[in-house]
Amino acid sequence: MDGELGDFLRSRRARIRPEEVGLPSYGRRRVPGLRREEVAQLAGVSVDYYVRLEQGRGPGDPGRTRSGGVSDAVLDAIARVLRLDEAEHAYLRAVARPRRQDGPGAAASRVRPGVRLLLDGMDRNPAYVLDHRMEVLAWNALADAVLGFSGPGDLSLPRRTFLDPASRELYPDWSAIAAQTVAHLRLQAGHHPGDPVTGELVAGLTRASEEFRCLWADHLVKPCDHGVKLLRHPVAGLLTLPYETLTIPAAPDQTIVAYTPEPGSETAERLALLGSWSSVVPEAPERA
Repeated sequence: MDGELGDFLRSRRARIRPEEVGLPSYGRRRVPGLRREEVAQLAGVSVDYYVRLEQGRGPGDPGRTRSGGVSDAVLDAIARVLRLDEAEHAYLRAVARPRRQDGPGAAASRVRPGVRLLLDGMDRNPAYVLDHRMEVLAWNALADAVLGFSGPGDLSLPRRTFLDPASRELYPDWSAIAAQTVAHLRLQAGHHPGDPVTGELVAGLTRASEEFRCLWADHLVKPCDHGVKLLRHPVAGLLTLPYETLTIPAAPDQTIVAYTPEPGSETAERLALLGSWSSVVPEAPERA
């Protein structure tokens, strides 16, 4: 992820105007934003150190941990200068100090029986389980009624979003959903550097979708931990669906996404009608 670290830092310093951080804006700038030497000055590190960091050549002065990684103090200083938010700051740490990966395994994609029972018990809430690649691993009957997971479509949310024309009909604000999907996928990719399946997913979408390619190049980083989605269901009509995500402690790369419509609302009534039509859902296949 060395290249990713450099790309991310360059994209973030391009957002900051010199006058925003108390520096005079003088001379003609070939690229927008702060220069490398200005970031180094404001962060309190040598220019050579910061340049090495952006170029992925390894830091060359004392701002390192005993294991050779970049220290918290240096990363915190750079995050402050570049005005990173909490998610971006966490992402910076992840790509600057990538954790050792054990490689993709079958256990990571298996959903425990207890979690499946939990989903089935949420009969008023569409709910499903995602892995860190945004692949749908399991779902309940109501989620299937809303999103059609048991049908012939792809179970990868990024591929569904960008490659399935039906997604543009399903989401009235498709552009916002697309940007959100990319921002969350990049955040997860930063926490799983070198994952070949994620790499293939990103490469395939980059080739197939110009919209994905442009959004990925923006280096957006943001978790999808809660919010509201609007869905235009072909049968139930417009649904206003707040959602929450919950990490499964025993499987930290898996999250439960649950839609939580306001009780008594029109959306809740429409979901109850959908639920009455589909009380049984085909079980999601195990991933090898």
